[in-house]
Amino acid sequence: MRTTFMPKAGQIERKWYVLDAAGKPLGRVATEVARILRGKHKPIFTPHVDTGDHVIVINAGKVVLTGNKAAQKFAYRHSGYPGGLKKVSYGTLIANKPERAVMLAVKGMLPHNRLGRAMLKKVRVYAGSEHPHQAQQPEVWTF
Repeated sequence: MRTTFMPKAGQIERKWYVLDAAGKPLGRVATEVARILRGKHKPIFTPHVDTGDHVIVINAGKVVLTGNKAAQKFAYRHSGYPGGLKKVSYGTLIANKPERAVMLAVKGMLPHNRLGRAMLKKVRVYAGSEHPHQAQQPEVWTF
């Protein structure tokens, strides 16, 4: 009788990857980051276990939006008070806070539970091409 392999927490090896977002569409960058965070690129992928790696996204300020999304797509947030709904266009969001735009896109592509929140802690986004994670010896991820 064979059993399905289920990785334990101690058996998971985590690597660090650097992903350059310059000139690439926001959705394509976010899907690739979500794929690495979930661990779908590994043969030990298990849906209910966090088997993914750490991701560093650089050049988030140079990410592009196709079509009219810069003006027609909005990011919403709510203060919790009546009438506290705020919205900002993605064009403005990428111009002012490109890290937030990428994080929102990645967050929407991960599971919406405690496992997804744990995965989201393994992504770091930077607007420029510099990052302070040289000690982790990250590998370059191309897609």
